[in-house]
Amino acid sequence: MYAIATILILVAIAVGLVRAFRGPTLFDRVMAGNMIGTLTVLLVAVLGFMNGRPEFLDIALVYVLISFISTIAVLRVYVSRHDHADTD
Repeated sequence: MYAIATILILVAIAVGLVRAFRGPTLFDRVMAGNMIGTLTVLLVAVLGFMNGRPEFLDIALVYVLISFISTIAVLRVYVSRHDHADTD
């Protein structure tokens, strides 16, 4: 069951990568990156359960925090640059 879940997560990450490269707007790309980050956390958790290593959950929690903060940072930079471009 864990092997099937791992394969499905990897397929979903591949779909997210396609959207990240093809996305017409920056927001599509950022959301795809956020989705890939979330799926990576899920993948780390599943692999931790498969290998009997519960400390992988700590790694997954740190990764989700980094992913969330980086998504907010990218969107803030984009919005702040967009606001300054409109005022000029």
